[in-house]
Amino acid sequence: MATNLEFIKSASGTSVSTLDVTDCFSADYDVYFVSISKGDFSAQTYNLLRFLDSGGTVISASEYDYATLDMYANASFAELRGTSQTSIPNFGLSNSGTADFGGISFYIYNPYDSSSYTFVAGQSSAQHSGGGRGSKFIGVHKSAEQLSGIQMGRVSGTIDNLTVNVFGVK
Repeated sequence: MATNLEFIKSASGTSVSTLDVTDCFSADYDVYFVSISKGDFSAQTYNLLRFLDSGGTVISASEYDYATLDMYANASFAELRGTSQTSIPNFGLSNSGTADFGGISFYIYNPYDSSSYTFVAGQSSAQHSGGGRGSKFIGVHKSAEQLSGIQMGRVSGTIDNLTVNVFGVK
C-alpha cells in the first residue's frame, strides 16, 4: 500500500455506545487508512463498524458482508463470517480496560464513489485471557453509494475512551 498518508480527521469519545467520525471522505482520495491506537472499553467483546451515508445517517440495513480470522496464541484459530449483516461485526476483539488493547488499523476503499461498493481490510491485536490475540478482517458494504463517514461501536458495553484517526492515502 502507498506510504504517503495525509491526516484528515481525528475523533474521540468517552462513555459512549458509538463513536461517529463524520465528513471524513471526499473526492480527494480513493483509499483511506484508519488507525485506532487508544481504546478503553467496559466489556470484553467485539467492535463493529458501520458507514454513514452522504447525509450523515448511520447505515444499519443488512448491507454488509464480512470475514474474520481470529488468531489466538494459546488455541486454534477461528474463522468468523457472515452475509447480509447490519454492520461489519467481529471487527477486532477488545477486552475491558486499557491494558489489553493493542490497536486496530484498516484500509477503506472507494467510500466516496457512488458507483462502487466500499471495501474494508485490516488487522487488530489484543491481550486475551490466555495470551495474545490477533485478527485479520475484510468487509464490504454492498450498496453503491457515496459515504461520508464511519461509526465505531461495540456488540455490548460502552466505549469508555476511544480515539480514531483517519488518513487519506496518496
